[in-house]
Amino acid sequence: NSTGTALYFPVTPGDVITFGGWASLVSGDGLARYSIAISDANKANPNYRTTTPSNVTGLTWTFQQGTYTVPAGKAFLLFYPEVFNNTVAAEARFDDAVLQKSGGFTYVASGGVSVSLSPRAASLTLTQTQQYQATVTGTTNTAVNWSVDGIAGGNSTVGTVSSTGLYTPPATGGKHTITARSIADSTKSASGTAFISSYTGMFTYHNSINRNGANREEIALAPSNVNQIQFGKLFSFAVDGYVYAQPLYVANVNIPGKGTHNVVYIVTAHDSVYAFDADGKNSTPLWKATLLSTGATPIPASDFPGTAVPTLFGPEIGITSTPVIDPVAQALYVVAATRENSLHVQSLHVIDLTSGLPKVARKIIQESVKGVGAGSDGFGNLPFDPHQHVQRSGLALANGKVYVAFAAHYDHQPYHGWIFAYDATTLNRKAIYCVTPNGQGYGAGIWMSGAAPGVDDAGNLYVTTGNGDFTADIGGTAYGETVLKLSANLSVLDWFAPANQSYLNTTDYDLGAGGTLLLPDQTGTTHSHELVTYGKDPAGTIYVLDRDNLGHYKSSGNTQIVQSFSRQIGDNTNKIRSMAAYWNGKLYFVAMNDVLKSFSVTNGLLSSTPVAKASSVFGFPGATPSISSNAFTNGIVWAIQNNSGSPAVLRAFDAGNVAVELYNSNQAGTRDTPDATTSFALPTIANGKVYIAGRKALTVYGLLP
Repeated sequence: NSTGTALYFPVTPGDVITFGGWASLVSGDGLARYSIAISDANKANPNYRTTTPSNVTGLTWTFQQGTYTVPAGKAFLLFYPEVFNNTVAAEARFDDAVLQKSGGFTYVASGGVSVSLSPRAASLTLTQTQQYQATVTGTTNTAVNWSVDGIAGGNSTVGTVSSTGLYTPPATGGKHTITARSIADSTKSASGTAFISSYTGMFTYHNSINRNGANREEIALAPSNVNQIQFGKLFSFAVDGYVYAQPLYVANVNIPGKGTHNVVYIVTAHDSVYAFDADGKNSTPLWKATLLSTGATPIPASDFPGTAVPTLFGPEIGITSTPVIDPVAQALYVVAATRENSLHVQSLHVIDLTSGLPKVARKIIQESVKGVGAGSDGFGNLPFDPHQHVQRSGLALANGKVYVAFAAHYDHQPYHGWIFAYDATTLNRKAIYCVTPNGQGYGAGIWMSGAAPGVDDAGNLYVTTGNGDFTADIGGTAYGETVLKLSANLSVLDWFAPANQSYLNTTDYDLGAGGTLLLPDQTGTTHSHELVTYGKDPAGTIYVLDRDNLGHYKSSGNTQIVQSFSRQIGDNTNKIRSMAAYWNGKLYFVAMNDVLKSFSVTNGLLSSTPVAKASSVFGFPGATPSISSNAFTNGIVWAIQNNSGSPAVLRAFDAGNVAVELYNSNQAGTRDTPDATTSFALPTIANGKVYIAGRKALTVYGLLP
């Protein structure tokens, strides 16, 4: 205005602003343009937009005009003309014809009292509190009155806020607005949002034992606020080795001597287990446990000379699978690979969630079955060889047992597919199963791109196997390239092998690369209990199976199963290695050298073509997506784009239409850059934050403060 005080114009997201004006030369030579700064509720973090500069070299008036749509998170507009070069004097004018929006503007002087609040957004569990800070400027009276959802001081229903701004949430989850209002000028206030979650945690691979990958209790993150303005990298933690496992999360853990924390658990290839404060309130681990006994080391990848093992696993092999957590027993189960006295050892551990201390002595995995397969002892026994096997598949907890599956170090022979079941309390071995006890060739490993076995309501397990001998069709005991249904005690209840099982085996297209996703009960079909899987086949064949009747094998074609179709995911050239996710009637796939695609699920059948697809291409190995939502709303698909040793990219898509990419970690320059990730990395979303683990660090994203 005429006094030189800036005038801020209130705007709302979605407003289309028209701005511009006229400029005329007084003397000299130079340029003029018109600009706007769109800032947030605290008149900070502006987005700038300008018209194209015009020469003002004559006495005629030069007209300029531009438009801009106000993005989410913005509340004020500042308009100003600019004149360039100190040799020019120019006159600039504007009026309502060239600074306008629907409904007009209300002009607000920037002088006088103003209030800002920090943080603008906070995600809390039921036991947490949040300290808000109100800053009042333009007056010597900096006191404020506090309210929650318009209620002075709040109450037990919406939560309470003290006279110093300490907010205590209510006993139930929800979204609440905390407001600080100036006492000196009651027309001035600032507000922040508190998201209160009752989500207890992510205890197992891909969120649940049906492996659908969806956290349906996320109330803070939504398509409206996951963007580069409101969302980004919050903090990171360094770790001592590569992380192949998915981060796990438990809310409200009482750490001895350190109070109650939300905790994210990370395991590394250096055989370490970390417990970090999931909200970044501690810069160091709450505790760190090593699974290395005296004199032990992780297994050096150099122990496998002449193989691809060093390329796949990096310098050392320690913990490679996703652990599993029993929140009631406060126990974390994890398998470590170690080198002890020049020998390789695989061992199962159970660790206290609160302290990192062992609950019972570790269990060395050293069992055998009857069989004369490759590696047998010559006396009809086939021992498990810890040197030949790697524990890549996530652990499963069901039926009071911990299930541990094994495959090979990149087909380093001889090997077999194994599953062990241990008592969850004592770690005593309860059952053992070998997929090819008499197999002389490939051994049908269970690795599933890191996925854990799917488990149904009856406690039955579902796994897929890789390249290996197959004799089940003639009454034998070998199940290479097969979907297996196993009882709680690991007996084979049912199975399915594709019609091209032999082709998959000889071309290294393991069916066992895709994991088993158990769909919710289906209506409108006789196949109410279904699972979805797919393997490395570049054709991208997707199989929908009836869990009550998997269908066995039919050489003439897969007509005995619910559905199968090909060439809708992947590039038909490169092998596919990932797992799907499911939410709200849709399945989501990210195959190698392909984009994120969604398929509808209706009456137990998938749409034969994608209903939506994104545009960002994912290279090796594709991605296993995770999903966050608030029940049936605010669905977001999250996926990590691996970049082979360079920093990864975290991407977020609207689950309702994956063609809409909401955010990626490259949008804000280097601000949100994560660590380089490992193969098959997938994000964990919990209580307003996204956790991705990499080769050197855990990176945490959320709503910016």
